[in-house]
Amino acid sequence: QVHLVESGGGLVQAGGSLRLSCAGSVDAICISIVGWYRQAPGKERELVATITAGGSTKYADSVKGRFTITRDNAKNTQYLQMDGLKPEDTAVYYCNQRRTCPGEYEYDYWGRGTQVTVSS
Repeated sequence: QVHLVESGGGLVQAGGSLRLSCAGSVDAICISIVGWYRQAPGKERELVATITAGGSTKYADSVKGRFTITRDNAKNTQYLQMDGLKPEDTAVYYCNQRRTCPGEYEYDYWGRGTQVTVSS
């Protein structure tokens, strides 16, 4: 089983920066696309950013130009650099890793979430 451990959340003023980390098991296999999601109070979970094993990235329109997702395949660790934070970025951020082994159904692993609060 893959256990994801998130870190880096906290309280920051508008315009500030945070860097989130998500460490997965180095023994994990078939990890393909990984990403970050967030959920604000009273709202549904939304996709923030994804990155493939080859480094192709996608971002939600709301964070383009401000957030950067990266990954270290050898360490099975992913990061989310958040710059120019806005109060509307306040949410619990979750990391996700997708297991895609040949001949198997895809399976998603999730972290427990880390709180990001941006004050105005």
